[in-house]
Amino acid sequence: MKISDILEEKVVLTNLLGQSKDEIIDALVTLISQSPKVLDKERVRAAIFEREKIMSTGVGNGFAIPHGKTDAVVDTVAAFAVTAEPIDYQSLDEKPVRLIFLLVGKDNMVGPHIKLLSRISRLMNKEEFRSRLLAAQSPREVMDTFRQEEASYSEM
Repeated sequence: MKISDILEEKVVLTNLLGQSKDEIIDALVTLISQSPKVLDKERVRAAIFEREKIMSTGVGNGFAIPHGKTDAVVDTVAAFAVTAEPIDYQSLDEKPVRLIFLLVGKDNMVGPHIKLLSRISRLMNKEEFRSRLLAAQSPREVMDTFRQEEASYSEM
């Protein structure tokens, strides 16, 4: 499964306003809750914040991947945001975050969830790709950037 298969323009935000990690996560959970795949917004929110308590999903290089698994979704849902300002995310490298990819998987679909997390991480480890995402002015530009990058990976 490609990232561009689960991510749509309507769940991509550029210049997302927010002062804290919690505000940003809340905004993304609210965004995905519009999907018919989400059965219970509050249980999705709880799953994300429970995972965040274990260890920050701010993985470094200005990127975070808040995620969780729950039976409050019928299928994988995702959202992506570029924040207007850097956010203190308690990241592993202690640097602020501007790129956030929210991923929520069905609790009994562990394998696909882990594969998607791995793909997202692999893409986001590329500095040039992160720079292009930061420069994107619209959800369409963000989606085009993901599609172009995935097209360069034959295994995707």
